[in-house]
Amino acid sequence: MTYTLPYKTKQFFFGLIKLSIVIGAFYFIYRKLMHNPELDFNAFIGFLSKKDAFSIKNMLFLLFLTFLNLFFEIIKWQKLVDPIKKISLKNAFEQSLGSLTASLFTPNRIGEYGAKAIYYTANYRKRIVLINLLGNVSQMCITTIFGCIGFCFFIVKHQIDINYYKLAQFLLIALLIIGLIGFGMQKTKLTVKGFSIKKIKHFILEFPKKNMALALLLSLLRYMVFSFQFYFLLQLFGIDISYLEAMTVITSMYLLASIIPSIFIFDVVIKGSVAIYLFGIVGINEIAVLSTITLMWLLNFVLPSIIGSYFVINFNLPKADN
Repeated sequence: MTYTLPYKTKQFFFGLIKLSIVIGAFYFIYRKLMHNPELDFNAFIGFLSKKDAFSIKNMLFLLFLTFLNLFFEIIKWQKLVDPIKKISLKNAFEQSLGSLTASLFTPNRIGEYGAKAIYYTANYRKRIVLINLLGNVSQMCITTIFGCIGFCFFIVKHQIDINYYKLAQFLLIALLIIGLIGFGMQKTKLTVKGFSIKKIKHFILEFPKKNMALALLLSLLRYMVFSFQFYFLLQLFGIDISYLEAMTVITSMYLLASIIPSIFIFDVVIKGSVAIYLFGIVGINEIAVLSTITLMWLLNFVLPSIIGSYFVINFNLPKADN
């Protein structure tokens, strides 16, 4: 004998889950701002007030850069999903911001995979997870390419002492592990949630190259926007550094921060620690760096998450396609 919950009870619990996600996101934002071990909130506000650099013109420009960053991400999601299901710009906007809110306090934004998949019916969800992976990989590729270039220039210019023997050992071990994992996957019929590695490989290889190339282009545009936004904030704080020199540090920072596993809400802390070290080498004070990191987080993650909370609260499970 099976017992099913009444419809109204299901709706109540579903609403409670959505409310819990939003409250959890807001609580973590509050904790990060008020209990940041690296940057006291009052010191942060005091530094901003003392600089008096945020005119209406500057704030509008910063918000415009935030809008561009979001716009490129939303378009990228729409174009990546396009081969399996046509979605409107409004749908892409809702899914991108809603999933950002839902994944805010999950390790390495892992919650985004499930959050985006739940916007689709069961027959699409496995492919949506893989498409989201492709989107993240495209952004990581751009971060890695520009990060490696910037880091090389940074090392050469500032003569950073690196133990190349240990670095070579680490890279060799990493390549061997990746090689063994790849070989093991080839020889075993491994499945992930009922989706075999063979099917995953087939899906990725058969994914339209045009859409993937467009995703890489949009990832590049996003990268250019938020790295320039970082530089612009440094300029507002009166930091005397050229654009090219700043880019070597910023690209290096994003590379190093992206390869350190973290809970997304503490991404600002990790970027802060890496940035303090890197910018310290070029003689930029700690408070300016941490304030820039915090403002970047507020503009590009907190603000979209606040908007996304509306979509989380109003989310309804998708109905089967006709």
